[in-house]
Amino acid sequence: MSDRDFTLKEYVRLIKQLASFGYDLRRFNDARADRSDLILRHDVDMSLEYAVRLAEEENRHGIFSTYFVLIRGEFYNILSSENVKRLERIVTLGHDIGLHFDAALYEDEFEPLNIVAEKECSILEDIIDRRVDVISFHRPAQALLGLSTSLAGRMHAYQPRFFQEMGYCSDSRGKWHHGHPLQHSAVNERRGLQLLTHPIWWTNSTAEPEEKLVSFLTDTFSHLDLELQSHCATHRAGNLKAIRFEEV
Repeated sequence: MSDRDFTLKEYVRLIKQLASFGYDLRRFNDARADRSDLILRHDVDMSLEYAVRLAEEENRHGIFSTYFVLIRGEFYNILSSENVKRLERIVTLGHDIGLHFDAALYEDEFEPLNIVAEKECSILEDIIDRRVDVISFHRPAQALLGLSTSLAGRMHAYQPRFFQEMGYCSDSRGKWHHGHPLQHSAVNERRGLQLLTHPIWWTNSTAEPEEKLVSFLTDTFSHLDLELQSHCATHRAGNLKAIRFEEV
């Protein structure tokens, strides 16, 4: 599978291939590095709608994973009625919800990360009505990679047991990093593997990462266009059809 094959069909095929190698799906709290355990992690950077699409596809194939959600992201509002329903849908489908934590937002503040992470976890817990047990860092600073201590009394995805003792593979920026999962040294050795994927790369039928991002921008604009009409009678949806997205 190449970087161009990031589709829902190929995602399911990849997980089934790993299962054929003897890998068993595990949640963060019971995964071990010394056996063929597979943690599926999804960082939801841009769209909960895309996350639901992936969650539904996983459920159809008996796959469960953990979706990490931003509290202070710029691309979606976790408290909007539609997104609350999407989070409920992901949980109903048998998946876990974790906090996607952007530590860089607090660099100029005096409160320790434990305190602000606890606050964000509490907000998320109030929305999903269940405890958040695990945190992943959004665009983590180098100092956070391999950090052995917990955060806000919770596991995080970059602790040594998940990030160094287990294998780690990511599709960041729409391409495989740390090697293709099936060719990863951890898979060759049948050690535990944490596989990080982002819903935006897998739920859009276009081929190139840039095309997927432009498609996301188009979808987002269309949604905002309709929302603006519903909130302001002055606006007519579709009135800005002349706008087109340039390459970003």
